[in-house]
Amino acid sequence: MFDQREKIALLIDGANLYAASRSLGFDIDYKKMLVSFQKRGYLLRAYYYTALIEDSEYSSIRPLIDWLDYNGYRVVTKAAKEFTDAAGRRKVKGNMDIELAIDAMELADTVDHFVLFSGDGDFRSLVEALQRKGRKVSVVSSLTTSPPMISDDLRRQADHFIDLASLRAEIGRNPAERESRMARRTEIDEADASNEDY
Repeated sequence: MFDQREKIALLIDGANLYAASRSLGFDIDYKKMLVSFQKRGYLLRAYYYTALIEDSEYSSIRPLIDWLDYNGYRVVTKAAKEFTDAAGRRKVKGNMDIELAIDAMELADTVDHFVLFSGDGDFRSLVEALQRKGRKVSVVSSLTTSPPMISDDLRRQADHFIDLASLRAEIGRNPAERESRMARRTEIDEADASNEDY
């Protein structure tokens, strides 16, 4: 599926990958992900796309975005749009499909193999366009979730489909690491709270 001589680009639909990994019950270790794909060929670029809610004082995704930006990923963001639907519910919309597609087409003359981390059927036309340019496209998503996270049309169009569940051991965060990080965070919070008493 991969050839060591290939130039590879990762295109990560952040929201879609997060939803798929969450459904499978594990967190992505983005450092391991880079190492994993560097072993498969020449990793030219790794892009991470996500929309951000600008008006909130603290975004839970901000630490991840900052880490990715300093550790080998090209992070592409834009402000999410907030609106109220007909039922009066607050909704957030932040689609990054166009940004991802434009970057992919601009890289098409340089990259041999694109790895798209998304199950969104809207990307079927992009995959087809890249293939017409002689590029290989692998799609990473999940069939093992209920319901499946990948569009059938996208899966059929891709040169290769990789189930995210099969990458768990390779790119999944160690659960013990998360527990120790949470325990340290609790200790810090408790220490801060006790210092405020003085």
